[in-house]
Amino acid sequence: MKIVVLDGYTLNPGDISWTALEELGEVTIYDRTAYDSNSIIENIADATIVFTNKTPLNEEVLAQVPSVEYIGVLATGFNVVAIEAAKRHNIIVTNIPDYSSGAVAQFTMALLLELCHHIGAHHISVKNGDWVSSKDFSYWNSPLIELSGKTIGLIGFGKIGQATAKLAIAFGLKVLVYSRTIYKDFENENLQFVALDDLLLQSDFVSLHCPLNKETEGIINAENISKMKKTAMLINTSRGPLVDEKDLANALNTNNLMAVAVDVISEEPMKKDNPLRNAKNCIITPHIAWASKEARLRLMNTAIGNLEAFIENNPINVVS
Repeated sequence: MKIVVLDGYTLNPGDISWTALEELGEVTIYDRTAYDSNSIIENIADATIVFTNKTPLNEEVLAQVPSVEYIGVLATGFNVVAIEAAKRHNIIVTNIPDYSSGAVAQFTMALLLELCHHIGAHHISVKNGDWVSSKDFSYWNSPLIELSGKTIGLIGFGKIGQATAKLAIAFGLKVLVYSRTIYKDFENENLQFVALDDLLLQSDFVSLHCPLNKETEGIINAENISKMKKTAMLINTSRGPLVDEKDLANALNTNNLMAVAVDVISEEPMKKDNPLRNAKNCIITPHIAWASKEARLRLMNTAIGNLEAFIENNPINVVS
Protein backbone atom coordinates (compact mmCIF):
# COMPACT_ATOMS: atom_id res chain seq x y z
CA MET A 1 0.00 0.00 0.00
CA LYS A 2 1.46 3.35 -1.08
CA ILE A 3 0.99 6.29 1.27
CA VAL A 4 1.73 9.91 0.35
CA VAL A 5 1.96 12.64 2.97
CA LEU A 6 1.56 16.16 1.62
CA ASP A 7 2.59 19.07 3.92
CA GLY A 8 4.68 16.66 5.95
CA TYR A 9 6.65 19.60 7.36
CA THR A 10 3.61 20.58 9.43
CA LEU A 11 4.29 17.85 11.96
CA ASN A 12 8.05 18.39 12.16
CA PRO A 13 9.22 14.80 11.50
CA GLY A 14 12.33 15.58 13.54
CA ASP A 15 10.39 15.29 16.78
CA ILE A 16 7.22 13.45 15.74
CA SER A 17 7.82 9.81 14.82
CA TRP A 18 6.51 8.46 11.50
CA THR A 19 7.34 4.89 12.46
CA ALA A 20 3.75 3.80 13.02
CA LEU A 21 2.72 5.11 9.61
CA GLU A 22 5.67 3.44 7.92
CA GLU A 23 4.56 0.10 9.37
CA LEU A 24 1.32 0.37 7.39
CA GLY A 25 2.78 0.88 3.95
CA GLU A 26 5.37 2.49 1.67
CA VAL A 27 5.47 6.13 2.75
CA THR A 28 6.58 9.16 0.71
CA ILE A 29 6.64 12.52 2.51
CA TYR A 30 6.67 15.87 0.72
CA ASP A 31 7.84 18.68 2.96
CA ARG A 32 6.38 21.49 0.88
CA THR A 33 4.10 20.44 -1.94
CA ALA A 34 3.45 22.96 -4.70
CA TYR A 35 -0.18 24.00 -4.71
CA ASP A 36 -0.72 23.77 -8.47
CA SER A 37 -2.85 20.81 -9.50
CA ASN A 38 -0.31 19.24 -11.85
CA SER A 39 2.36 19.06 -9.15
CA ILE A 40 -0.09 17.64 -6.64
CA ILE A 41 -1.24 14.97 -9.09
CA GLU A 42 2.37 14.10 -9.88
CA ASN A 43 3.22 13.75 -6.19
CA ILE A 44 0.22 11.55 -5.45
CA ALA A 45 0.93 9.36 -8.48
CA ASP A 46 -0.54 5.88 -7.85
CA ALA A 47 -0.86 6.15 -4.07
CA THR A 48 -3.84 4.56 -2.34
CA ILE A 49 -3.62 6.69 0.79
CA VAL A 50 -3.10 10.46 0.90
CA PHE A 51 -2.61 12.69 3.93
CA THR A 52 -2.90 16.46 3.55
CA ASN A 53 -3.07 19.57 5.67
CA LYS A 54 -2.97 22.71 3.51
CA THR A 55 -2.42 21.18 0.08
CA PRO A 56 -5.78 21.48 -1.72
CA LEU A 57 -7.30 18.36 -3.21
CA ASN A 58 -9.89 19.85 -5.52
CA GLU A 59 -12.19 18.24 -8.05
CA GLU A 60 -9.59 18.49 -10.82
CA VAL A 61 -7.02 16.63 -8.72
CA LEU A 62 -9.39 13.94 -7.47
CA ALA A 63 -10.56 13.18 -11.00
CA GLN A 64 -6.99 12.32 -12.05
CA VAL A 65 -5.83 10.14 -9.15
CA PRO A 66 -8.04 7.03 -9.54
CA SER A 67 -5.86 4.95 -7.22
CA VAL A 68 -6.75 7.03 -4.17
CA GLU A 69 -9.18 5.36 -1.80
CA TYR A 70 -8.58 7.33 1.37
CA ILE A 71 -7.69 10.93 2.28
CA GLY A 72 -6.68 11.78 5.82
CA VAL A 73 -6.86 15.49 6.59
CA LEU A 74 -4.20 16.34 9.19
CA ALA A 75 -6.39 19.00 10.77
CA THR A 76 -9.88 19.53 12.14
CA GLY A 77 -11.04 21.69 9.23
CA PHE A 78 -11.39 19.79 5.95
CA ASN A 79 -12.22 22.52 3.43
CA VAL A 80 -8.97 21.71 1.54
CA VAL A 81 -10.72 18.64 0.12
CA ALA A 82 -13.54 18.77 -2.42
CA ILE A 83 -15.84 16.60 -0.32
CA GLU A 84 -18.60 16.16 -2.90
CA ALA A 85 -16.05 15.12 -5.52
CA ALA A 86 -14.53 12.67 -3.03
CA LYS A 87 -17.94 11.11 -2.52
CA ARG A 88 -18.43 10.72 -6.28
CA HIS A 89 -15.07 8.98 -6.54
CA ASN A 90 -15.83 6.76 -3.51
CA ILE A 91 -12.96 8.24 -1.52
CA ILE A 92 -13.24 8.15 2.26
CA VAL A 93 -12.13 11.43 3.88
CA THR A 94 -11.38 11.73 7.59
CA ASN A 95 -10.27 14.56 9.85
CA ILE A 96 -8.69 15.00 13.30
CA PRO A 97 -11.32 16.32 15.70
CA ASP A 98 -10.49 18.11 18.94
CA TYR A 99 -6.75 17.47 19.15
CA SER A 100 -5.61 21.00 20.00
CA SER A 101 -8.43 22.63 21.97
CA GLY A 102 -6.40 22.89 25.16
CA ALA A 103 -3.31 24.12 23.32
CA VAL A 104 -5.20 26.85 21.45
CA ALA A 105 -7.06 27.96 24.58
CA GLN A 106 -3.77 28.19 26.46
CA PHE A 107 -2.19 30.17 23.62
CA THR A 108 -5.18 32.51 23.54
CA MET A 109 -4.62 33.33 27.18
CA ALA A 110 -0.88 33.72 26.53
CA LEU A 111 -1.64 36.35 23.90
CA LEU A 112 -4.08 38.06 26.24
CA LEU A 113 -1.49 38.18 29.02
CA GLU A 114 1.12 39.53 26.61
CA LEU A 115 -1.27 42.31 25.56
CA CYS A 116 -1.84 43.20 29.21
CA HIS A 117 1.76 42.99 30.46
CA HIS A 118 4.08 43.30 27.41
CA ILE A 119 6.43 40.77 28.97
CA GLY A 120 8.47 40.34 25.80
CA ALA A 121 8.99 44.08 25.35
CA HIS A 122 10.04 44.53 28.98
CA HIS A 123 12.44 41.61 28.71
CA ILE A 124 14.07 43.22 25.66
CA SER A 125 14.21 46.54 27.53
CA VAL A 126 16.09 44.92 30.41
CA LYS A 127 18.47 43.14 28.02
CA ASN A 128 19.13 46.50 26.33
CA GLY A 129 20.29 47.96 29.66
CA ASP A 130 17.29 50.06 30.64
CA TRP A 131 17.10 48.53 34.13
CA VAL A 132 20.83 48.93 34.63
CA SER A 133 20.50 52.66 33.91
CA SER A 134 17.23 53.08 35.85
CA LYS A 135 17.21 55.31 38.94
CA ASP A 136 14.34 53.30 40.45
CA PHE A 137 13.97 49.67 41.48
CA SER A 138 11.06 49.25 39.06
CA TYR A 139 9.83 50.74 35.80
CA TRP A 140 7.32 49.95 33.08
CA ASN A 141 7.11 51.14 29.50
CA SER A 142 3.39 50.54 29.00
CA PRO A 143 0.29 50.19 31.18
CA LEU A 144 -0.02 46.91 33.08
CA ILE A 145 -3.61 45.64 33.08
CA GLU A 146 -5.33 43.23 35.46
CA LEU A 147 -7.83 40.75 34.05
CA SER A 148 -9.91 40.17 37.16
CA GLY A 149 -13.24 41.95 37.04
CA LYS A 150 -13.12 42.69 33.33
CA THR A 151 -15.18 41.14 30.52
CA ILE A 152 -14.07 38.93 27.66
CA GLY A 153 -16.35 38.22 24.72
CA LEU A 154 -15.97 34.92 22.91
CA ILE A 155 -17.31 34.73 19.36
CA GLY A 156 -17.86 31.01 18.89
CA PHE A 157 -18.26 28.35 21.56
CA GLY A 158 -17.03 25.03 20.27
CA LYS A 159 -14.44 22.96 22.10
CA ILE A 160 -11.81 25.69 21.93
CA GLY A 161 -14.21 28.43 22.98
CA GLN A 162 -15.35 26.33 25.92
CA ALA A 163 -11.77 25.62 27.00
CA THR A 164 -10.93 29.32 26.71
CA ALA A 165 -13.97 30.26 28.80
CA LYS A 166 -12.83 27.93 31.58
CA LEU A 167 -9.39 29.56 31.68
CA ALA A 168 -10.85 33.07 31.47
CA ILE A 169 -13.14 32.44 34.43
CA ALA A 170 -10.17 31.14 36.41
CA PHE A 171 -8.51 34.53 35.84
CA GLY A 172 -11.58 36.30 37.23
CA LEU A 173 -13.00 37.43 33.90
CA LYS A 174 -16.71 37.65 33.17
CA VAL A 175 -17.43 35.77 29.94
CA LEU A 176 -19.92 36.80 27.27
CA VAL A 177 -20.54 34.39 24.40
CA TYR A 178 -22.01 34.88 20.94
CA SER A 179 -22.69 31.54 19.31
CA ARG A 180 -25.05 30.00 16.79
CA THR A 181 -25.85 27.37 19.43
CA ILE A 182 -26.74 28.40 22.98
CA TYR A 183 -25.65 25.93 25.63
CA LYS A 184 -27.91 26.63 28.60
CA ASP A 185 -25.94 24.26 30.82
CA PHE A 186 -22.92 26.57 30.62
CA GLU A 187 -24.74 29.70 31.72
CA ASN A 188 -24.08 30.95 35.24
CA GLU A 189 -23.09 34.15 37.03
CA ASN A 190 -19.74 34.10 35.21
CA LEU A 191 -20.88 33.21 31.67
CA GLN A 192 -23.80 34.45 29.60
CA PHE A 193 -24.88 34.05 25.97
CA VAL A 194 -25.66 37.39 24.33
CA ALA A 195 -26.31 38.97 20.94
CA LEU A 196 -23.23 39.98 18.94
CA ASP A 197 -23.86 43.71 19.36
CA ASP A 198 -24.10 43.33 23.13
CA LEU A 199 -20.86 41.38 23.21
CA LEU A 200 -19.03 44.00 21.17
CA LEU A 201 -20.36 46.88 23.25
CA GLN A 202 -19.60 45.38 26.66
CA SER A 203 -16.35 43.46 26.22
CA ASP A 204 -12.92 44.67 27.28
CA PHE A 205 -11.43 41.82 25.26
CA VAL A 206 -12.88 39.98 22.25
CA SER A 207 -11.54 36.57 21.20
CA LEU A 208 -12.49 34.73 18.01
CA HIS A 209 -13.20 30.99 18.16
CA CYS A 210 -15.77 30.47 15.40
CA PRO A 211 -15.48 28.50 12.15
CA LEU A 212 -14.95 30.31 8.87
CA ASN A 213 -18.08 30.33 6.71
CA LYS A 214 -20.25 32.75 4.74
CA GLU A 215 -21.80 34.11 7.93
CA THR A 216 -18.53 34.68 9.81
CA GLU A 217 -16.15 35.81 7.06
CA GLY A 218 -15.19 39.40 7.83
CA ILE A 219 -17.19 39.45 11.05
CA ILE A 220 -14.60 41.84 12.45
CA ASN A 221 -15.02 44.78 10.11
CA ALA A 222 -15.24 48.56 10.36
CA GLU A 223 -18.92 48.49 11.32
CA ASN A 224 -18.47 45.98 14.13
CA ILE A 225 -15.21 47.51 15.32
CA SER A 226 -17.04 50.82 15.72
CA LYS A 227 -19.30 49.13 18.29
CA MET A 228 -16.35 48.09 20.44
CA LYS A 229 -14.76 50.13 23.21
CA LYS A 230 -11.77 52.17 22.03
CA THR A 231 -9.90 50.56 24.92
CA ALA A 232 -10.84 47.04 23.80
CA MET A 233 -8.37 44.40 22.63
CA LEU A 234 -8.95 41.71 20.00
CA ILE A 235 -7.45 38.22 19.79
CA ASN A 236 -7.73 35.87 16.82
CA THR A 237 -6.49 32.28 17.09
CA SER A 238 -9.20 30.91 14.78
CA ARG A 239 -9.11 31.83 11.08
CA GLY A 240 -7.54 34.86 9.41
CA PRO A 241 -10.44 35.75 7.07
CA LEU A 242 -12.74 36.29 10.06
CA VAL A 243 -11.09 39.71 10.12
CA ASP A 244 -11.09 42.49 7.54
CA GLU A 245 -7.40 43.25 8.01
CA LYS A 246 -7.51 46.70 6.38
CA ASP A 247 -10.34 47.78 8.67
CA LEU A 248 -8.57 46.35 11.71
CA ALA A 249 -5.25 48.02 10.88
CA ASN A 250 -7.03 51.31 10.33
CA ALA A 251 -8.75 51.03 13.72
CA LEU A 252 -5.40 50.43 15.42
CA ASN A 253 -3.61 53.23 13.57
CA THR A 254 -6.38 55.75 14.38
CA ASN A 255 -6.62 54.70 18.04
CA ASN A 256 -10.12 53.32 17.69
CA LEU A 257 -8.96 50.02 19.16
CA MET A 258 -6.25 49.64 21.80
CA ALA A 259 -4.45 46.47 20.73
CA VAL A 260 -4.67 43.24 18.75
CA ALA A 261 -2.97 39.85 18.89
CA VAL A 262 -3.40 37.41 16.01
CA ASP A 263 -1.98 33.96 15.36
CA VAL A 264 -3.69 33.68 11.96
CA ILE A 265 -3.97 35.97 8.96
CA SER A 266 -5.88 35.97 5.68
CA GLU A 267 -3.03 34.59 3.57
CA GLU A 268 -0.33 32.38 5.05
CA PRO A 269 2.61 32.65 4.98
CA MET A 270 2.33 36.40 5.45
CA LYS A 271 2.87 38.74 2.51
CA LYS A 272 5.00 41.86 2.88
CA ASP A 273 2.04 44.14 2.24
CA ASN A 274 -0.29 42.62 4.85
CA PRO A 275 -1.86 45.68 6.53
CA LEU A 276 -1.41 44.24 10.03
CA ARG A 277 2.33 43.78 9.60
CA ASN A 278 3.14 47.40 10.47
CA ALA A 279 -0.03 48.34 12.33
CA LYS A 280 0.29 49.93 15.76
CA ASN A 281 -0.06 47.76 18.86
CA CYS A 282 -0.42 44.54 16.91
CA ILE A 283 1.18 41.27 18.02
CA ILE A 284 1.45 38.61 15.30
CA THR A 285 2.58 35.01 15.77
CA PRO A 286 3.06 32.53 12.88
CA HIS A 287 0.01 30.24 13.30
CA ILE A 288 1.46 28.25 16.19
CA ALA A 289 -1.41 28.08 18.70
CA TRP A 290 -2.19 24.52 17.60
CA ALA A 291 1.40 23.34 17.46
CA SER A 292 2.41 22.23 20.94
CA LYS A 293 4.35 18.97 20.80
CA GLU A 294 1.59 17.29 22.81
CA ALA A 295 -1.08 18.43 20.35
CA ARG A 296 0.94 17.26 17.35
CA LEU A 297 1.40 13.86 18.98
CA ARG A 298 -2.35 13.62 19.51
CA LEU A 299 -2.88 14.60 15.88
CA MET A 300 -0.45 11.97 14.62
CA ASN A 301 -1.87 9.24 16.85
CA THR A 302 -5.40 10.04 15.69
CA ALA A 303 -4.29 10.10 12.05
CA ILE A 304 -2.78 6.62 12.44
CA GLY A 305 -5.91 5.41 14.22
CA ASN A 306 -8.09 6.78 11.43
CA LEU A 307 -6.05 4.93 8.80
CA GLU A 308 -6.02 1.68 10.78
CA ALA A 309 -9.81 1.85 11.14
CA PHE A 310 -10.14 2.41 7.38
CA ILE A 311 -7.92 -0.58 6.63
CA GLU A 312 -10.13 -2.66 8.93
CA ASN A 313 -13.22 -1.52 6.95
CA ASN A 314 -14.56 0.36 9.96
CA PRO A 315 -13.66 4.03 9.20
CA ILE A 316 -13.99 6.65 11.94
CA ASN A 317 -13.99 10.46 11.97
CA VAL A 318 -15.40 10.37 8.42
CA VAL A 319 -16.37 13.72 6.89
CA SER A 320 -17.12 12.57 3.32
